[in-house]
Amino acid sequence: MSMAREFREFAIKGNVVDLAVGVIIGGAFGKIVASVVEDMVMPVVGVLLGGVDFASLAFSIGSATVKYGKFIQTCLDFLIIAWAIFLMVKLINRLKREEAAPAPAAAPPRQEVLLEEIRDLLRKG
Repeated sequence: MSMAREFREFAIKGNVVDLAVGVIIGGAFGKIVASVVEDMVMPVVGVLLGGVDFASLAFSIGSATVKYGKFIQTCLDFLIIAWAIFLMVKLINRLKREEAAPAPAAAPPRQEVLLEEIRDLLRKG
C-alpha cells in the first residue's frame, strides 16, 4: 500500500474528521466565551467590586513585577468558560437523552386483544 493511499485513508476516517470539526468549533466557541467574559462579565464584576481592574493589580520585587491581577483575571476567565462548557455539555446530553427515548409501545393487534379476552373469560368459568 502506498504511503499516499495509507495517509488518505487515515485522514478521511470518521474519527479524525470529527475530531478536526470539534477542535475548530471548540476554538470558535472559546473565542465567543472569552469575549463574553472579557467584554461583558468582567467589567460588571469590576464595578460590583468597587471599580477594581484585576489586570492592573501588581506589585514589584526589585526590578521584577508580579502581575497577580492578571492571574486572578485568568482564573476567573477559566471558571466562567468551564461553567459555560459544562452547561453546553449538559444541554447536549439532555437533547441526546430525549432523542434516544424509546417510542411508546404500539397497541397489540386486535386479534391478540380478542384472544386475551377469550382466555380471561375461559378462566372465569
